[in-house]
Amino acid sequence: MGGYRELFNASISDPAAFWADAAKAVTWTREPQQILDDSNPPFYRWFPDAEMNTCANALDRHVEGGRGDQAALIYDSPVTGSARTYTYRELLDETARFAGALRGLGVDKGDRVVIYMPMVPEAVIAMLACARLGAIHSVVFGGFAAHELAARIDDARPSVVVTASCGIEPTRTVDYKPMLDAALDIAEHPAPACVILQREQRPCQLVGGRDLDWHELMSDAEPVDPVPVAATDPLYVLYTSGTTGKPKGIVRDNGGHAVALLWSMRHVYDIAPGEVFWAASDVGWVVGHSYIVYAPLFAGATTVLYEGKPIGTPDPGAFWRVASEHGVKALFSAPTALRAIRKEDPDGAYIGRYDLSGMKYLFQAGERLDPDTYAWASEKLGIPVVDHWWQTETGWAIAANPMGMEQLPIKAGSPTVPMPGYDVRIVHVDGSACEPGEEGAICIALPLPPGTLPTLWGDDDRYEASYLCEHPGYYLTGDGGYLDEDGYLYVMGRIDDVINVAGHRLSTGSIEAVLATHPAVAECAVIGIADEIKGQVPRGLVVLKSGASAEGLADELVQLVRDEIGAVACLRLVDVVPALPKTRSGKILRKTMRGIAHGTDEPVPSTIEDPAVLEALKPVLRD
Repeated sequence: MGGYRELFNASISDPAAFWADAAKAVTWTREPQQILDDSNPPFYRWFPDAEMNTCANALDRHVEGGRGDQAALIYDSPVTGSARTYTYRELLDETARFAGALRGLGVDKGDRVVIYMPMVPEAVIAMLACARLGAIHSVVFGGFAAHELAARIDDARPSVVVTASCGIEPTRTVDYKPMLDAALDIAEHPAPACVILQREQRPCQLVGGRDLDWHELMSDAEPVDPVPVAATDPLYVLYTSGTTGKPKGIVRDNGGHAVALLWSMRHVYDIAPGEVFWAASDVGWVVGHSYIVYAPLFAGATTVLYEGKPIGTPDPGAFWRVASEHGVKALFSAPTALRAIRKEDPDGAYIGRYDLSGMKYLFQAGERLDPDTYAWASEKLGIPVVDHWWQTETGWAIAANPMGMEQLPIKAGSPTVPMPGYDVRIVHVDGSACEPGEEGAICIALPLPPGTLPTLWGDDDRYEASYLCEHPGYYLTGDGGYLDEDGYLYVMGRIDDVINVAGHRLSTGSIEAVLATHPAVAECAVIGIADEIKGQVPRGLVVLKSGASAEGLADELVQLVRDEIGAVACLRLVDVVPALPKTRSGKILRKTMRGIAHGTDEPVPSTIEDPAVLEALKPVLRD
């Protein structure tokens, strides 16, 4: 197989040859002859003349290859007290029939379908069914409120929305249908048809002429065969928060996605056909797309879909129960989950209650794995705890410790080394290279490897402006950090105004936009502050309009953000302040305020308009 350094160097010196070899793992309906189309930089395309179908690679080929009776998907739901295992044959049957149901509603190749679902098997089936038709799915996390859902519907303009009557949390039931109804009322381009999965815990009222019951639709649906699509055709659009507050639609293609994820399952996660992989995420996030749904199924492995929490369903041993019961070889979660478990079970007593002898790795991503949490997990579990770093935009790891290739020494605080295809550079503001150990902007030399975003949905200009213009020839990750003398990468945090709440990237601008709608608020700022459990949480600072009262305002603003964005925003702290510190040009000094809130000695910018405003704010920020 070759060691890490040998494979990495090969991927950089001759990327076409490297990825041509990796592409042999994919089942193509038309084999690629051209590997990389670099004729129109910075828009690069992988396998431009090839054809394939993502669903066929995830399901059909395993059934045809003799794995039909192997477990494909294990659904484990402590919140409903239920579980079910789907074999590859069963999952293929359900998917092919739901694809037929969608086709009956007029969904065709290239059409969009918005999926707004809890963590239920039907969410996976809906995604795979879209892929089977060559339709483009856009999954919206079930925690998003009507306004955010409407924004994504308007951008994607779907033919159909697929949802459920409710989501189920440990202490409450969340009604999805009223949020969908409100979103469709707000949207300028509402979908003409909605498919509703009625859950027995909270059925909903259907709207005549628009809403269709999932089970009734499936009862007479005819299965359909997979539709070949160009490798460069979009598989899905996944929206991530933009600094402007307008969500960005990350596009993922079919061919490069399959090639990259298959490579990663073998080389990064050390997963072979028949082994059990569990990404404890949500299908609404990129981890759920890549490593709950697609990558494990591409690899012929068994994937776990968990409808529960790290704690409270019913206790801090939930993860270890699932891993033990289902024979999980590798568990992938966010550090937030570990911090929550550690808080409830600092001695790791629950770990000892379960047989985890089959669990070989714990992978971490979504935010920085702090050394304390790393040390706790390593000691209590006695297995490699592997930090790795990637983004919604990349779809798979930029930097990792390639456990299936060569286990490199672990350095706490580092996601280890760049993966093949990612030519990572650390640069100063002027674009010059940083020395080892010197912090700067983390960039990746173009072309990006397969599986990464080729552009933004319907917005090539914004793609260039957001990622490529700052340092021509490079993709700007938006994170700062450094490479040490051994080539290990250290990611130190965002260099823009997007915060990371429990692995969920949220724009401070979108939260500010909601706060500013309150009639008492003259202006506002939102900064990310450190949180022991979630990594970061937003903190609001508002200036009142003349004559407005502060009484009860903080609670009103917290509720407003919950209603407009959703509980996922985790805004709980809002302070009323006399003024916000600004530059002479009117830019609010968010970075300076963040530093003060974190206790660092931030230099006062020379462009500040009124230093006294900042001085007056320091006691509030440090509180």
